[in-house]
Amino acid sequence: MNFLIRKATVIDSNSPYHGKVVDLFIEGDKITSIGTDLKRNADQVIQMEGAQVSPGWVDIGVQVGDPGYEHREDLRSVSAAAAAGGFTTIAAQPNTLPAVDGKTEVAYLKQFSRGKLVDILPIGAITSKCQGKDITEMIDMHHAGAIAFSDGNHAVADNGMILRALEYVKAFNGIVINQPLDRTLAFEGQMHEGVVSTSLGMKGIPNLAEDLMVQRDIYLAQYADSRLHLANLSSQFAVDLVRQAKAKGLKISCSVAALNLAYDDRSLVEFDSNFKVLPPLRSGEDIEALKQGLKDGTIDLIGSNHIPLEEEAKKLEFPYADFGAIGLETTYALINTHLEGVLSQIELVEKLAANPRRIFNLEEITVREGAKANLTVFHPHHQWTFGPTHIRSKSSNSPLMGVQLKGKVIGVVNNGSAFINPY
Repeated sequence: MNFLIRKATVIDSNSPYHGKVVDLFIEGDKITSIGTDLKRNADQVIQMEGAQVSPGWVDIGVQVGDPGYEHREDLRSVSAAAAAGGFTTIAAQPNTLPAVDGKTEVAYLKQFSRGKLVDILPIGAITSKCQGKDITEMIDMHHAGAIAFSDGNHAVADNGMILRALEYVKAFNGIVINQPLDRTLAFEGQMHEGVVSTSLGMKGIPNLAEDLMVQRDIYLAQYADSRLHLANLSSQFAVDLVRQAKAKGLKISCSVAALNLAYDDRSLVEFDSNFKVLPPLRSGEDIEALKQGLKDGTIDLIGSNHIPLEEEAKKLEFPYADFGAIGLETTYALINTHLEGVLSQIELVEKLAANPRRIFNLEEITVREGAKANLTVFHPHHQWTFGPTHIRSKSSNSPLMGVQLKGKVIGVVNNGSAFINPY
């Protein structure tokens, strides 16, 4: 199919058209013409006054559900949710049933998304079944197409195991992802440990549960001289530790979840279980540290931390509800709303597109003639209210129902296909 994107401002620091308002004509999967007032017959036209276009966004660490939890999310629904949120590429967590702990499971994910609108990239498990006991054949999974290795939302607690993983991936310049949480310190915690948890009578998850594991992982990555990505940081001291590690030249990168930038622990005073997430929503001081970390480059990526859950897992008394919220459809709008004055649009695009591709050795995408058409079209000033009709996921566990947001994804183009949001 042919597509025409009309009168969009290019947001791409690597493009000769950066900052210019242009038309883009796409034939198949290539950008064949860029100019002003292009006269082309297109199968589909994407246009909105004030629109911007950038390389397609990437979300590292999405819970896909398939295989084993298809009632929560399957590969088709997660692809639809990703496209609606502006993501042309997502990396799938290995926490499925069976876990993505071998080359067969990696190949399954790769095969499904081949040539489709949204590329699904596998993250291979560090340990068998993500249980933290037996190390997997990471080289086999690397050859099959795994882009990184992690036990997903199960932090690797064993020091020797994470060290062996860091040493193992050096053979192919791979990268280990760990979401830091010492569960012996977070035992039965329901939310951030602080004044609010005390006033609510809830067991808290202290910053220390994150900080200690971040410090351990940094020491081990330094010892192994290997590449480490710390996923979904939430603590101000953890950000400081990464800042110091980067200043030493260590091969460390990190990310933050969109919800942790927008809401603090006071959001839980009404016991809305949709705000029950990991890492927990922390204090206002932590949020300010996260924003500063984004601004100064300490934090490299922003992700959705998309965890789809069925109603039976969330509509319970708060202590019994599972942790997690969906976020693919709302990530850009949420951070655009809450990071206004903190990050510019080009800085947001760096966190959503350029940095994840660089860190995880993905194909570089840029807006220029002859380049691959892997694009996100969005409007940073459009006001809208999130509701059930905007959800493409099979699950609806979002705390943002009825919330007004600023910034709308208009559509995406990738692999010769396009999606345009209908609202």
